[in-house]
Amino acid sequence: MSAGVHAQVDSIKNQLPKDSVARLYDKSTVKKVVEQVDDTLSKKVFKPNPLKNVWMGAIIPGYGQILNKKYWKLPIVYGGFLGCAYAVTWNSGQTQSYKKAYFDILRYNADPSYAKSVDKNPKNVSFYQILPKGYTTIESVGGITQYTTNLQSGYNFYRRYRDLSIIITIAYYALTIVDAYVDAQLYDFDISPNLSMHVSPALMENKYGVNNTVGLQCSISLK
Repeated sequence: MSAGVHAQVDSIKNQLPKDSVARLYDKSTVKKVVEQVDDTLSKKVFKPNPLKNVWMGAIIPGYGQILNKKYWKLPIVYGGFLGCAYAVTWNSGQTQSYKKAYFDILRYNADPSYAKSVDKNPKNVSFYQILPKGYTTIESVGGITQYTTNLQSGYNFYRRYRDLSIIITIAYYALTIVDAYVDAQLYDFDISPNLSMHVSPALMENKYGVNNTVGLQCSISLK
């Protein structure tokens, strides 16, 4: 019986290619595979840190977008900040001008000595300098009482828009931080066209002796 077993093993051995074992353990092939695995493991997949982006974006506006490598957003971020800064500066300047003119004209009405000094050289007085274009005297805008009312209205108008500009600037600043955080969270989120939904008819199996019913089956494919 032992002779028969040896004969079977020898016959199987003769059927195998002589270099099959050598091919399985070829050093160059194994080395190449190991190098490919090492390269794959050594390559770090870029993934932004959401919390870091929030803090850095809060300290330096726009830096969160830089950390997310969304460089195309930088002109939008800084352009928005420039617009907000211009709005705040303009409305603040107009507010101060109308405020000074309004309080100066109140003093003009209440202090005769100040009124005399103003009448001698009106061009250097704030409420004369703020006269609308095309008007040179207070009488041309409706008189002292009407002009006082106009100055008060202008002061309230520009003060309101100054405050609104500041609120919008703060909101825009917060929006840039939120944008950096959301971008970091969804950086590797798949939004490719391979995301698809399919609706098809289906036979719904019911238990407890109830007849089967026909319905619709909805499936979402994530590739």
